[in-house]
Parts: sequence; C-alpha cells; structure tokens
Amino acid sequence: MDLVLRHATLPDGRRDMDIAIEHGRIAALGPQLQLRGASEIDVAGDLVSPPFVDAHFHMDATLSYGLPRVNASGTLLEGIALWGELKPDLTQQALVERALQYCDWAVGRGLLAIRSHVDICDDRLLAVEALLHVRRQVAPYLDLQLVAFPQDGLLRSASAFANLKRAIAMGVDVVGGIPHFERTMDDGAESVRLLCEFAAQQGLRVDMHCDESDDPLSRHIETLAYHAHRLGMQGRVTGSHLTSMHSMDNYYVSKLLPLIREAGVAAIANPLINITLQGRHDTYPKRRGMTRVPEMMAAGIDVAFGHDCAMDPWYSLGSGDMLEVAHMGLHVAQMTGQDAMLACFRAVTETPARILGLEDYGLEPGCHADLVVLDAGSTIEAIRLRAARRFVIRRGKVVSRAPAAQVQLDLPGRPAQVDFRLGR
Repeated sequence: MDLVLRHATLPDGRRDMDIAIEHGRIAALGPQLQLRGASEIDVAGDLVSPPFVDAHFHMDATLSYGLPRVNASGTLLEGIALWGELKPDLTQQALVERALQYCDWAVGRGLLAIRSHVDICDDRLLAVEALLHVRRQVAPYLDLQLVAFPQDGLLRSASAFANLKRAIAMGVDVVGGIPHFERTMDDGAESVRLLCEFAAQQGLRVDMHCDESDDPLSRHIETLAYHAHRLGMQGRVTGSHLTSMHSMDNYYVSKLLPLIREAGVAAIANPLINITLQGRHDTYPKRRGMTRVPEMMAAGIDVAFGHDCAMDPWYSLGSGDMLEVAHMGLHVAQMTGQDAMLACFRAVTETPARILGLEDYGLEPGCHADLVVLDAGSTIEAIRLRAARRFVIRRGKVVSRAPAAQVQLDLPGRPAQVDFRLGR
C-alpha cells in the first residue's frame, strides 16, 4: 500500500475506519486493517469524504469583479450587460491566470471537480481556448468539465449556434443554453429543441440555464423535460437554476415534478447566487428565489448545489467553498431535519458527481483515491463549521494541508483552547 488513513469517520456514520490506498485507488476499507510498509496519516476521528463537486460555475468570469465597473443594481440583467462590456477587453492570458488562481482555491477547499459554463458568443472563442488550456493544465489535480454556453441567447445572437458547434468540435464537453433570455417564449422553446437535438446527435450531455427568472410563467423546464424524454436522453440532461419554480402555482408544480422525474432530468440550484439575484423587483415580502429543492428531492429528482459565481459581475463574494454553498442552501430551503441536512451534504458531493458522470467517484474499493479529510466528526458538523480541510488527496497523493481550526483563549478558569467540534 502507498498510504493508509487511520481512524476515519465516514459520511454514512461509520467510525474508526481505515482507508488503504494503492496506485491512486482505494484498495481496502475497514476497521483496523493490518498493513505494512505504507505511509500513514492518523486522522483521529475526522470525517473523510469524497471530494466536493461543483456542478455549476462560470470560470471564464471568475475573479473579474469590478471590471469594467461594479454591478450597481445587483441584478442578473445588469450582470449580463457588464459581462458584455468586459468581453471585448478580455485577453487569453488574463482568463487563464484568473481561472488557475480559482482552481488553486478550489483544491485548497477540497473541490476537485467543477462543471464550468463558458460563453461562446464571442466569435473569437477566446474564453473557450483559455479554459481548454486550463483544463489540460489542471487535469492532474482537478476535473474540469466545460459547457458551451450561449450567454447572449442561441437565437438572439446571430453566430451563437455556429460558435457552439465550433466549441464542441474544439473539445468542450456539454451543450448549454439559456432559453429564458431569448426574445420570446417561442424562441426560447425553439432553442431548447435545437440544442437537445444537436446534443442527441452528438451523444453529448445537456445543461441549460433554465428559467432563471422571477416570472412564474417562464416554463422552459417543461420543454426541456419533454425533449429529454422524446429523444431518450434520460440521465444526460440538467436544468440549472429553475428559479421561476419558486414563484409558480402549486398545482402546476404538482404536474411538473413528475414530468421532470420521468424525463430523468437533474436540477442544479445555486443558493448563494439565486437568493442574491432573485426577488430584486420585490418590495416586501421578498421572495428567496431559489428553486423547490426539498420538493424535487422528495419527487426522486437528482438535485445538486452549485457555487455559480465568485467575484464576478454577478456576485462580489465567494471562495470556492462548497460547504458554504451547502450551508446557505440548507438555510434557504429550511432543510434543518437530520435527513435533510445529510441530503445537503450529498448535494455538493455524490449527487453532482452523478450528474457530471464522474467515473469511479466514491468511498468504495476500486474508486479513485480522491478524498478530503475534514476537521469535523460528521457531515452535519462539517456544514455547521464549514470545517477546515485538514488534507486533500488526489489519486492517493496529498495535494493540500491545513491545520485544525482551534482558538487559544486567555480566560480565568476556562480551558486554554477552544474546539468548536462537539464530543472531542
């Protein structure tokens, strides 16, 4: 064996487990494994999880906050306008440098797989070339999946469909779309049809920005589910955002959820961004804007959480921390029961891994030895504390380390050290 983690707690609650790693894969898992010759890390009861997975991000825009100016209104539409202002001044070097810096942040946070949308409406395809370069460079330590995203609308932008096809030919992985940004509802529906048929012909996955709106009549998810079912694309299609569902009539949603499930369409909510951008035209009460996460989960739909943005025209914060995303999603969706909180942890680990089609992901013998050691005793505690990532392991090698989160006190009659974990 190359490496053994001793005395680990697993996400399913098993404790005092050893994880043996050989040739970049998990070779054995169990209590008190009898092994010789391997390096050992005693994690002393810390939680060991598969790595975090971000199912929805925009790496071409990341870390561009303030360029060329700040989003004064804080709205989605001003963010899109800002990105349009910035695009002519983009350089490949700047795109690569910002993306690589974010990937460094991600690894330090135990985030080892990201699906990033990349705008293809710039005829130069500058961002596509940059992120393909980044994908090659980070491949030894991070899985980067790219979505060809027509930010300005597939039919609204004259060259978008041709550019999307060019991007796919260059090596972009997934077909994207944004039907609610087309000129009319009919154009939006037509864009969904065209993109799904193209993806089906190419054998590709689909991930569309869908109904990112407060308008309850924005119902492109229904059309997306229809075409996924019609074309036999179950398990390969995702609707991202789906914020209009927050405002939809309950009767309509009771019809919609079974259609999404039957079509095998997954959903990605983006808690940090959805609650920041949606409801901007409301007075009070203000809508949260995030889609109906617990209801979709209860209906048997795969639901993941995405980070979406970090320091870009749409969002001024962010650090690549998927536990922060899960923490926000838990609160916004009022998912505070034990099973619900566990589902929120899965929404940033195993569920997005399944949506992305990651192979050999998990904590079973034969899986890739991609692991995160968290300064927590359970998944719920990890979310509560946004726990420090003590070790991040990629293919059996430690790629990041951090100390435990402890505070030194100087208080009369009290312990000298505070441990925010319970039961330690």
